[in-house]
Amino acid sequence: MAAAASSPLTTHVLNTGDGIPAAKMAVSLHRLDSELMIWNMLSIGTTNEDGRCPGLISREAFISGMYKLRFETGSYWESLGQTSFHPYVEVSFRILYLQ
Repeated sequence: MAAAASSPLTTHVLNTGDGIPAAKMAVSLHRLDSELMIWNMLSIGTTNEDGRCPGLISREAFISGMYKLRFETGSYWESLGQTSFHPYVEVSFRILYLQ
């Protein structure tokens, strides 16, 4: 629980079709290089049994900028023997200032 408390960014993924957390889904965190306009991968992780993926970035590394989380939904559903319309889902967000 200490890792989750110190993590400035976390996520919680739910499998609403089955009414359970989406455990063992691959997640990656990326930051946009504003000069080159390319995404740089910062870290990768896998959701735990509660569907959470804390510890993707440290407080010191979580600076202002544009970020995205990429969730490998296609692989997740395939591991359950199901198909998915979306091979992955990306959520982009901007961090303006952290204290």
